[in-house]
Amino acid sequence: MTTIENKYFKVSIRPQGAELTSIYNKTDKTEHLWQADPEIWPWHAPNLFPVVGGTVNNQLNIDGVSYPIARHGFTRTSTFQLIEASDKHAKFSLPFSEKTLEVYPYKFEFQIIYTLIENALRVCYKVINHDKKTIYFSVGGHPAFNVPFFPGEKYEDYYLEFEQDEKLETHTISPDGNLSGRTEPVVLNKKKLRLTKELFANDALVFKNIKSREITIKSDKHDKSLTVQYPHFNHMGIWAKSGADFVCIEPWLGYSDTEGIVTDIKQKEAIQHVDHGHVFEAEFFITTSY
Repeated sequence: MTTIENKYFKVSIRPQGAELTSIYNKTDKTEHLWQADPEIWPWHAPNLFPVVGGTVNNQLNIDGVSYPIARHGFTRTSTFQLIEASDKHAKFSLPFSEKTLEVYPYKFEFQIIYTLIENALRVCYKVINHDKKTIYFSVGGHPAFNVPFFPGEKYEDYYLEFEQDEKLETHTISPDGNLSGRTEPVVLNKKKLRLTKELFANDALVFKNIKSREITIKSDKHDKSLTVQYPHFNHMGIWAKSGADFVCIEPWLGYSDTEGIVTDIKQKEAIQHVDHGHVFEAEFFITTSY
């Protein structure tokens, strides 16, 4: 386990998936990250690569060949190397290997860099192309935040406040876990979306074209808040396991396949790429009020 710390936060990261396991707020002695109850949802904050969401028949099609790929890719179950660390900074690396080439035929290095900057945690993804061809991929975060923040509160005391009062539509999810091809409106009330235990009864809210670049968890009962800022991410998933006391705010570059539509990775919706000899980089921030 790796720990970084400043006067605001103590943050822990495990080698498996280079996954955050704790974001402890030292100012009010609050654990902000879901603690992975295996009876409910056994993750804290998975990092998603080289796919976000699911693929049709759990297959990734690349240059005429189909490769088996797990939902959200293989990084959340892979062991990363810690290649750089200081009191407030940690860099993890997952290089390509014989095992990754069996399911994803690209020579890459995927880095995840955590940095504490005052009352913010910066999460940076880097995809380094070590191949002789262009690499195609999706990437995203899946952090789960405890709601409510404090004992004695209710989930329904909380709401999500979007940066913009925009018209949203969620792309609904089919029984196989991919997108159904249908949409439903999600109505904000003065930029607010109330959190209820029924909100995710039909699985995640998936926003392909969200305008807001930050979402804040707020309460009716106090002024404490937590904000996810995602300047480089065009897509968003919001989810909680039905009835659980957390909410995931998931900045994405990419999303699930649509049910019944099989395409080569180069034609996948919202696919990212990095050319030979180049580096892709995107970051998001987790910030709390104090």
